[in-house]
Amino acid sequence: MFTESANLPPRLPATAASRIPRHVAIIMDGNGRWARQRGLARAEGHAKGGENLLRIIEVAGDLGIEFLTVYAFSVENWRRPAEEVGTLMHLLETYLVKYADTLIKKQIRLRVIGDITALPERTRRPLEVVIHETAGFAKQTLVLALNYGARAEVLRSVREIAQKAVSGRLDPAKLDWDAFAAHLDTGDIPDPDLVIRTSGETRLSNFLLLQAAYAEWYFTPVLWPDFDENCLSEAVSTFATRERRFGMTGEQLREA
Repeated sequence: MFTESANLPPRLPATAASRIPRHVAIIMDGNGRWARQRGLARAEGHAKGGENLLRIIEVAGDLGIEFLTVYAFSVENWRRPAEEVGTLMHLLETYLVKYADTLIKKQIRLRVIGDITALPERTRRPLEVVIHETAGFAKQTLVLALNYGARAEVLRSVREIAQKAVSGRLDPAKLDWDAFAAHLDTGDIPDPDLVIRTSGETRLSNFLLLQAAYAEWYFTPVLWPDFDENCLSEAVSTFATRERRFGMTGEQLREA
């Protein structure tokens, strides 16, 4: 469940060094409020949040976090004003081009969860290019949740399973959790150990509801553009203090 990291940055307490979450997922919230507090347009908050993501990707790698999943655009976000949706898509295209070389240089694999077929072609095309160019990397994985929602994901999975059952390729009586999970968007990704939400909100917002069933949750009032390396280190340090029992007692874990 945890991965060791021998070269941790000095900002992380030594007590947390042996309990680094393998997979951290983040609900990046607060771009709009960050901009409003400074008298800026929401678009500038989203741009600042996009710049911050690259910094957090690098810090996560330094800490030894193998998988970083970020909630970039939800299925519900289509309800936002068309101008804002267009801005978000444009920023995604811009950052994909801007940071593609960095991902390749640092050998960071890009994965996507969600239904990207609904994205504009101009957005989807560079996304698919970067996914292809980084597919062979295994050191660190960045997972973008784009047009993602846990309920929509489950429905897609159930439809696929039902089609296999009807065609005789799957026996429903033998369907267990592992077989079901393999049909989720995250079928080849370990479940998150730690889920972080910025900006002070404490909702799950339809994010990785099944995968995060046993994740530790960490809520912070810090707005996403201000969520820096110290904030991530604090979240990881807090994670290291928690006892994860997975239905067992603390005594059972200590005796194991």
